[in-house]
Formats: sequence, structure tokens, C-alpha cells
Amino acid sequence: MDERVFFYRLGRLVYQIDGAYEAYGRGCKLGSPNLLWILYALNDGKGHSQKQICGEWDIPRSTANTIIKDLESKNYVALSQIKGERRELLVSLTPSGREYADGILSDLYKREKEIYSEIEAPEKFLDLLQNLAAKMQKIAAKGDKV
Repeated sequence: MDERVFFYRLGRLVYQIDGAYEAYGRGCKLGSPNLLWILYALNDGKGHSQKQICGEWDIPRSTANTIIKDLESKNYVALSQIKGERRELLVSLTPSGREYADGILSDLYKREKEIYSEIEAPEKFLDLLQNLAAKMQKIAAKGDKV
């Protein structure tokens, strides 16, 4: 296989995986596929800044802000000041938000666990993907200069 075939297949596979998550979100009647990723990010029990969520999950800042404000209006997230930061707020699930997220994500986690059990050397697999992603980010940064 040459590099063009590799990256063509990789691109298709990445979009198929993303599409599966998007379809899952539609099945849960979520208004935005990004809502699924924000709930997924926040459901790790930690607080995250909006900037962190946007950077790690590649969600546009305005989209994340709209979703987070909606979640806040429903009392699913709480916003708090980050020490030493003037403009960034910590976003955390409230108890009702955790219940909401668990209701959406519990079946997804179960399905992921089944798939995970079939992956050989999952840490190595992720390390390879992370290395590839870092190299692709360098290409993207060079593309900004063109």
C-alpha cells in the first residue's frame, strides 16, 4: 500500500467512526453531535475549561459556548472561576447533569467496552494514532502559512 491509499483509507475510517458517534447522538435525540462530545468530556468527573474542551475535541468555541450555556440553563453544568484566570471558567457537571450524561452515555460506554475487549494492544494502538495526529497537526500548521 502506498501513502495515498493509506491516508485515503485512514480518512474514511476516521469519518466512519465519527459518523457512528454522530448516529448514536441522533438516536439519543441530541440536538447537536457536539453535545455528545461535550457530555463525554465532562463525564470524566473533572472540571474542564471551555478552551480545553474546544482544543481537545476540536469543537468551535462559539458552538461549545452555545451548548454549555444551554446546559447551564438546565442546571446540568456549573461554571466557576479558575484561579489565576480572568476569562476562562471551569465547566463541571452538576449532580443532575451527571445523571443526564449517564443516561445518554451508559449504553455507549457498554458498547465501547465490548469493542475495546477485541482490540489487541490498545495502548500501543493509541500511541501510534497520537503520534500520527501530532504529525498531522504539524502539516495543518504549515497549511496556515500558505
